[in-house]
Amino acid sequence: MTLTELRYIVAVAQERHFGRAAQRCFVSQPTLSIAIKKLEEELAVSLFDRSSSEVKTTEAGERIVAQAHRVLEEADRIKHMAAIEQNELSGAFKLGLIFTVAPYLLPRLILSLRQLAPGMPLMLEEHYTQALTDRLKKGDLDALVVAAPYHEPGIVTSPLYDEPFFVIVPKGHEFEELDAVSADALASQQVLLLNEGNCLRDQIMESCSELASRQRIPGLANTVQGSSINTIRHMVASGLGISVLPSSALTDNDHLLFSIVPFEPPVPQRRIVLASRRNFVRPKALAAIRQAVLQSQLAGVRFIHEDAA
Repeated sequence: MTLTELRYIVAVAQERHFGRAAQRCFVSQPTLSIAIKKLEEELAVSLFDRSSSEVKTTEAGERIVAQAHRVLEEADRIKHMAAIEQNELSGAFKLGLIFTVAPYLLPRLILSLRQLAPGMPLMLEEHYTQALTDRLKKGDLDALVVAAPYHEPGIVTSPLYDEPFFVIVPKGHEFEELDAVSADALASQQVLLLNEGNCLRDQIMESCSELASRQRIPGLANTVQGSSINTIRHMVASGLGISVLPSSALTDNDHLLFSIVPFEPPVPQRRIVLASRRNFVRPKALAAIRQAVLQSQLAGVRFIHEDAA
């Protein structure tokens, strides 16, 4: 039994396909298949059900694959321990961010990280939370910046900042002269939201219960979907409807396009967190990412320091 064979069975279990697993492991499919068959013969147990187009892990295979994953993580830790004198802040860091955070945080994060860890460039990926989570669990990403609540087995989180939501309305809208807007007042308006499946849309719906309840009644739904925050900003500016944006998505020149109105207390908000695998082998790199976020001077948010978390 070798670590290579263990990597092969973990890859097959995650990809549920021998061809994709072989590509992921940078070997030919026959090489991977022969190695797995050899391991099955050595263990005298079948690890995978190959009877259908999608490869499935057997009951015994699930337990063995889970243990193999733990062994591989420990092997990585051994490599890390052997290279303990090497600077953890050297080498690329693979960071995933949700779509509604990346464009606003990254410019400031990179400037801050350049001072804290100049030898640690970022490999970046933007996607939905679930897709990023899958890649984090596979080891394809080192950490994620996502919105809370976020609970996944084997993943730990650290709070970064809270940011309030604001209502944006077209010029001349009836809300424009108000000091603040209640969440329930949105129910009478045409509200532009991100596409279903986006966590920001879900958080806005949770904060505006009256608006959410109307979406469940045929004939009363009053939301229009947009594919990105930038698209929604311009639809609001054109007069199509109103919307709700996090504070980090607002810029100094937005008042030229639309009006920004705060919510009445309690103000809806979201919490952004840093997520990583438990016992990640580069804790100093992870700490540098967190510190870079806290030093980023991102406008309109309340940063959460360790002693306040």
